[in-house]
Amino acid sequence: MSISAEHLLSIVRSYWRSDHEFDGKLERSPELERFQALWKQKLEKIDEWWVLHDELRAALPHLKIGDATATVDACSRCLLYAEQQLVPEDPEDERRSRCWAVVGCVSILAPVYTVYGVQYDYKGRQWIDRRVFFEPLPPEMRAPAEVVARKLEALFGVEALPREIAETRIPLIVERQEPPHTTLFHALFTSEPESVPL
Repeated sequence: MSISAEHLLSIVRSYWRSDHEFDGKLERSPELERFQALWKQKLEKIDEWWVLHDELRAALPHLKIGDATATVDACSRCLLYAEQQLVPEDPEDERRSRCWAVVGCVSILAPVYTVYGVQYDYKGRQWIDRRVFFEPLPPEMRAPAEVVARKLEALFGVEALPREIAETRIPLIVERQEPPHTTLFHALFTSEPESVPL
């Protein structure tokens, strides 16, 4: 498939609106109806998604495998994450720790995927900071991210969405993202990439 921002925008326009016309109404918009119908089809084949989890467990036994798929998003999301570790640059505060996850996303709207990283800093049990990483990923995330990318391509026949296309601004509303901040990434994957269960 030839990936272009114009082609992807033409696809996502069928599932996301540019106005708030249906906000607060019982009636669902045609875009939402199409989106929910597509999710219904995808959920009928969810076993294919669990195969990915099994293959990732076998390939990366030192990491935990989880899932962050939510049908409000336009993708299935898997997680590979490491145990919390003390933050080395803060030796005086023994309660400060950090954990990270590599997130693999397959869009339900187009045959594209992305892999990114999320890092959470904690003080005790409460998170105090979180960061999302795209390219380049921090060193500890790179090898797991490559494994995820290879598995997604092999199992689902999807193509990596180039970052410059993912960052294309679009005139649509995706959950909490509104123009001029909405991008193709939000429409094809998730409006809250930092929101993952760690």
